[in-house]
Amino acid sequence: MSLRYLLPAHGVTDLLGLWPDEPRLYQREATELDQHVDEGFFETWAFSGCVPAAEVAVMNHGANPPRPSINPAGFMSNGRTDGDKLRRYFEQGYTIRLGNLQRVVPFLNGVSRRIQRETGYSNYLHAFLTPPGGQGLRHHWDQQMAVIVQISGTKTWELWEPKFKDPMRLHLESPRVWQEHWREEWEAKGPDQTHELRPGQALLLPRGWIHNPHARGAAGDSIHLTFAIRERTPFWLAEKLAAGAIEGEVFRRIIRPGQIHGAELAGEINAARRELIRYLEGLDPAELSSVLRDAALTELEYTT
Repeated sequence: MSLRYLLPAHGVTDLLGLWPDEPRLYQREATELDQHVDEGFFETWAFSGCVPAAEVAVMNHGANPPRPSINPAGFMSNGRTDGDKLRRYFEQGYTIRLGNLQRVVPFLNGVSRRIQRETGYSNYLHAFLTPPGGQGLRHHWDQQMAVIVQISGTKTWELWEPKFKDPMRLHLESPRVWQEHWREEWEAKGPDQTHELRPGQALLLPRGWIHNPHARGAAGDSIHLTFAIRERTPFWLAEKLAAGAIEGEVFRRIIRPGQIHGAELAGEINAARRELIRYLEGLDPAELSSVLRDAALTELEYTT
């Protein structure tokens, strides 16, 4: 079970059985994951230039004032990731993020696929390297459950309770609804929880929880992995159920431009709704269960 790479046995039980809606901190034993992702991991995958530039982010919110993220052109040469340029940014205090490593590192690809088979949820993982005193991302929330695994060094996680319930996909995504005064309010109030992650610890961070991770008090470089596990929801079921409607000719006929711009559109909406209800009522849930279960175990949805 690949979740055992990330969490102790009781943590796996908590995740699969309860799917907690509050953060939980766990102490974990070293596993095969730690053999593949260690203090030399970024030397192998970042500073060698092996990770595609599109999956690399370079950011520094530890500076005062914060410095903007670096355009990928700033760490590329001849159309490829330039590891030496990444190293220089890191030495200047920037955090290096390697994204979607399940697409690049064979071992992590296997871990990701097995987690999907264990949960029915697609997932992706990022690795972060932050120098002492540094900070990559500032206050934000995510759209899925995250399992944070500290590999080396320390990182402090300041957490606040969700501002919005159950954000998902683009709905209530923090960059889309952000108001800058929220950060000032959170800072003035102080975090609801603070965890300083050390090697061998893992943090369950449910979607929607605001977090401000930093290494301001760290004595050395910090490396952690974020496994983002994208929950299935009734909306996912609704999408899958409706997707097959395209097989019916009634759903493929043309709605003419004049109908879109005229008063007829309300009638077309009503007709489509009526046909969709008829289609859905004709579906056999037992028959569809195996189809949807297979989709849950195989579909790769790695975008946030």
